[in-house]
Amino acid sequence: MKKLTSTLIFFWFSMGIVVSQPLIVNHSSTQISEIPQSAIDAAKSALHIAYGHTSHGSQLTEGMDGLVGFMNANGYPVDLYAWSNGGSGGTLDLHDYAMDGDVGYYPEWVNNTRNYLGIPNAINGRGSGPNADVNVIIWSWCGQVEEKFVSGTLFSEYLNPMAELESDYFGIKFVYMTGHLDHWDDANNKAANQAIRDYCQANNKVLYDFADIESYDPDDTYFQYSSDDCSYYNSSGTLLGNWATEWQDTHTEGVDWYQCGAAHTYPLNSNQKAYAAWWLWAALAGWDQNLSSTPSVNLQENISIFPNPCKDWLSIKSLTGKPIQSVNLKNPLGQTVICDRRKSVLAVELSLKELPEGIYFLSFMIENQTLTQKIILK
Repeated sequence: MKKLTSTLIFFWFSMGIVVSQPLIVNHSSTQISEIPQSAIDAAKSALHIAYGHTSHGSQLTEGMDGLVGFMNANGYPVDLYAWSNGGSGGTLDLHDYAMDGDVGYYPEWVNNTRNYLGIPNAINGRGSGPNADVNVIIWSWCGQVEEKFVSGTLFSEYLNPMAELESDYFGIKFVYMTGHLDHWDDANNKAANQAIRDYCQANNKVLYDFADIESYDPDDTYFQYSSDDCSYYNSSGTLLGNWATEWQDTHTEGVDWYQCGAAHTYPLNSNQKAYAAWWLWAALAGWDQNLSSTPSVNLQENISIFPNPCKDWLSIKSLTGKPIQSVNLKNPLGQTVICDRRKSVLAVELSLKELPEGIYFLSFMIENQTLTQKIILK
């Protein structure tokens, strides 16, 4: 994920200045323990979200529903992740099913967005009707993304209208989304979703990468030929298994994953979608994943990271006997290039031989806090 600052976010919502870098939320954005409480609180304070979707899109909000009790039971502040239409009681303000349909139905989705927001306000770039406080619009797909690609209407019926809405309502952040996976039209589905990713990268858009999230299990195992229900296949189309049920069956419910609604799929998929959703809300409210908050654990005094700059390898050692957990190395786009989920170790050595030179961000947990350090690979 590219660096975002709270100042830039303030301008997004007050002045409507165009984002200078893309914000891509994908499977690398599902580590909810890495999001500080201050970022969650900031999202609940700053955001007023309207979400339009049909059944597949409900995976996101149904996952967010189940997340509340799951996090309560695992030691987080009570109802920290609660949300409601209107944001009462300090919850996140999210109007679910705010606009009818999904972005597969053109021009209905565009008309429904404009009807919901009202005439653009020339001063602050938001709507002028009863939903004038809305500053985030997010739409999902159902099953039409590959059809738009094949017919040549992906731009004219989705990407271009989104850009027009952004221009007219310049004080609102519009979140783009890839479609869900479809193994039965795999090549066109992949091409359509990649076209959306490429457009968002090239034009500094905000993207919630729905398809990418359901292509990986929580251990960052990639399933090249997967479908929206998490079944995965070989290149010949033979069913090999289901990554969601396999992961659920080998992990503890209520500790590693939680039950929730999951249309067309399994709870773990909705869990991952909810984690990524909160990553998105936190980033939109100003959280920069590449900068750690001021921790009580002092990085320099408690952790040795050597060498930095580095070349072929990187050593991480605890200097105090406190175990290191969940080591991740990400590139500047927020993509995980190394993930080491070992528990309670005092030293980790990472091989970097296959990585290109550049800047990376190393994050890991110690004493239940996430620390982040910029790494230069030469």
